[in-house]
Amino acid sequence: MKHTVVLIEDNIPLRDGFVEVINDSDSFTVAAVYNNCEDAINNIKDDSPDFYLIDIELPGMNGVKGTQEIKKALPQCQIIMVTVYENSDVVFEALCAGATGYLTKKLTPQELVDALEEARSGGAPMSIKIAKMVVSSFQKKPSKIKLSNREREVLTLLAEGNSYDVIADKLFISKNTIKFHLKNIYIKLQVNSNIKAVQKANKENLL
Repeated sequence: MKHTVVLIEDNIPLRDGFVEVINDSDSFTVAAVYNNCEDAINNIKDDSPDFYLIDIELPGMNGVKGTQEIKKALPQCQIIMVTVYENSDVVFEALCAGATGYLTKKLTPQELVDALEEARSGGAPMSIKIAKMVVSSFQKKPSKIKLSNREREVLTLLAEGNSYDVIADKLFISKNTIKFHLKNIYIKLQVNSNIKAVQKANKENLL
């Protein structure tokens, strides 16, 4: 059974392109499309999707506020922002609102599918530019938290926007080993997600 996706995007040609790409994939299908968050929220119980792809700039409620409301009603869903914005304020607002990942509209069809796959596997898909911005935006300070060299390597590669598969290839380890290291990282940093781990590691000057 394919995982369901709801699109909230008012650019109709772009939205139609996303629908075609997603429906042509092996693992995902579009359950509904909306040009505003209000309609999507009103139908959230009927749609109950696994994923949302949401634009930031929308008529009425913007994508950040929409993300907050959707996460309140459907906490288990994964939300990926897809937008033209690349400034740090908007990025952080979206991530703090509960977004799993943040991509720009310049992404290729394969990158869109790869991002959904990464989110499905527990990752936090971000374009390379966005990932670097997230990393560089935190002020660094001394920390008493100690990560092992391998934990630091895994988290650094994750912060650069690499998928679990790429990290496994670069470090010559399995994805299960990566998840083991991330579990230890979560415990040490007292966080519960990849994004929060990267955020705290940068704040604590661990990368």
